[in-house]
Amino acid sequence: MNKLIAIVGMSGSGKSVATKYLEDKGFNKIYFGGVILDHMKKNNVEITPENEKKYRESLRKKHGMGVVATLLLDDIKASLEQNDTVLDGLYSWDEYIILKKEFPELNMVSIICDKQLRYERISKRLDRPFNEAEIMKRDISEIENLAKGGPIAYADYYVVNNGSLDQYIENIEKVIQKIERSK
Repeated sequence: MNKLIAIVGMSGSGKSVATKYLEDKGFNKIYFGGVILDHMKKNNVEITPENEKKYRESLRKKHGMGVVATLLLDDIKASLEQNDTVLDGLYSWDEYIILKKEFPELNMVSIICDKQLRYERISKRLDRPFNEAEIMKRDISEIENLAKGGPIAYADYYVVNNGSLDQYIENIEKVIQKIERSK
């Protein structure tokens, strides 16, 4: 059976690096944010960080906190039939519950790192940089409005990303090996 791994964590923790690493190892990637962006495009909503946040929250308010997972179930099934699959962008507890019910083999990997280091990384991003006040506001919004804390706290595995990129990749590889052994 192919592996299904969801990468969770706060903004700037290193989720994209972990996802890219798994893609480079041959995993298929399913990007949860793509559902939001696709809906915004279909409704002619300009794609900006502020609009994306508003749209994401309104979509979840209207259809429930698990809407993105529900919309992606068929894509995940098809991907998993072909190959190992990594999920990028699982946010809410409801999404986790939906996915775990449908895919008992789901492994959730939480990427964690010190808050100030995350803020520093985000401020230096070329794509969507935020200052400290903006990222603090985003963190709080994601925890309060998107129930992001549950999946992070309840993950099956944790990867600490406070050091060098090489150390981080080594930590990711150790978790992948643990997942392999648990099959």
